[in-house]
Amino acid sequence: MAKLRIKDAAVFLGVSDDTVRRWVDAGTLQYELDDRHRKVIDGLELARFAQSLSNPVPDPSDIERSARNRFVGLVTRVDSDKVMSQVEMQCGPFRVVSLMSTEAVRELGLEPGSLAVAVVKATTVIVETPTQD
Repeated sequence: MAKLRIKDAAVFLGVSDDTVRRWVDAGTLQYELDDRHRKVIDGLELARFAQSLSNPVPDPSDIERSARNRFVGLVTRVDSDKVMSQVEMQCGPFRVVSLMSTEAVRELGLEPGSLAVAVVKATTVIVETPTQD
């Protein structure tokens, strides 16, 4: 499971490091200590917290758009059967859902709390994971 430093958690939540520290100090956001005794946030905990904060702003325009975007986020849910899986992600204030093979989910190591990137092209969503060091 991913463990994120406070500065990285702040990036995913779109807030300052100090805001995340205040949430941690207030007990609003749970943390652990890593092997260097730094506060880190469990990926699943951060994914759930991000979902609780999400409040998408409705698009006020009524025009058609074509989007080619990459959304960095955290996996919040994976529903799999033998062949296919549905992967949900929280990318900032946006929920992104992808359908992919269960084999791909296993190969990418996708599970709630995992860091991933949703690549959106037309009606296809491709999920990528960063290289593990």
